[in-house]
Amino acid sequence: MVFKRLLGSLGLGGPTVDTVLDPGPARPGGSLSGQVRLKGGDADFEIEHITLELVARVEAEHEGGESEGTVPFDRFVVGGGFRLAAGEERTVPFSATLPWETPISELYGQPLGIVLGVRTELGVAGARDKGDLDQLTVTPLPVQEAILEALGQLGFGFRSADLEYGRISGTGQQLPFYQEIEITPAPAYASRVNEIELTFLATPGGMEVVLEADKRGGFLSEGRDAVTRFTVAHDGVEHQDWTALVDGWIHRLVESRPAYGSPAGYAAEGHYGHGEHHEEGRRSGPGMGTAVAAGAAGLAVGVVGGMVAAEVVDEVGDFFEGDEEEDEG
Repeated sequence: MVFKRLLGSLGLGGPTVDTVLDPGPARPGGSLSGQVRLKGGDADFEIEHITLELVARVEAEHEGGESEGTVPFDRFVVGGGFRLAAGEERTVPFSATLPWETPISELYGQPLGIVLGVRTELGVAGARDKGDLDQLTVTPLPVQEAILEALGQLGFGFRSADLEYGRISGTGQQLPFYQEIEITPAPAYASRVNEIELTFLATPGGMEVVLEADKRGGFLSEGRDAVTRFTVAHDGVEHQDWTALVDGWIHRLVESRPAYGSPAGYAAEGHYGHGEHHEEGRRSGPGMGTAVAAGAAGLAVGVVGGMVAAEVVDEVGDFFEGDEEEDEG
């Protein structure tokens, strides 16, 4: 999605900016590349800086209810320090690295309802303008895809994907929000679990996998939540029996009892060991969630199938159209 904008702060006759991302989705921790195309206006302008800002649509829950907003989660300067002559056309190529915790917005070519964007900001003659907003598509890392595929093979189903403002205690989380992938239980666990929430927290050295179960209550007991964390490395994905490993994680989560201690460290590079830490209770933070309506898509986690619900596509389109209207206003 590409928008060409006139710098509103400079009025009619100012330079225009058109940011074009290279084709294909990106991955967490991977490269984001493209071009910023500038066209001079009616006069010469000093381009002080060209800055790209990564943004996400996130909802927060507070005393007054729920609110939704655009949260920036990284910025990088890709150019600047030159004069753009009247009518001059100039292309500024760029390449930057996405944060490892960048949320997944697409699985097997189908959107999950997570809305991410790349905003271009120009600094011109002491003024700043948002300029351009482009949709950012992010697909899973190989280890993330392997875990999702294993869940699908075990009979779990995709319900929705959320971005929640807040932090998960006891983890190395870096961004101000985290992604939850909500999945419906496999038949083997349906009598004991209402749903399971999955969060990936990747780093260059490995990845934390956070699982939270909403357990059903019994005849004389109330339902409760249990949280378990595991760690894996990025290498050797093809050598691991992920179905067996993930099934073991789920079994431990469902059968967990209160147990407190330090979270385990990452597995040694190139080996898929797993550490574990589990506890009763909820994740930290204000308890916010976007709960986008991706569940209507009928897409099973790890299994390609069904068409994505129109609501999800509209959600993404409305975000960029709404931002465009705000800028123009």
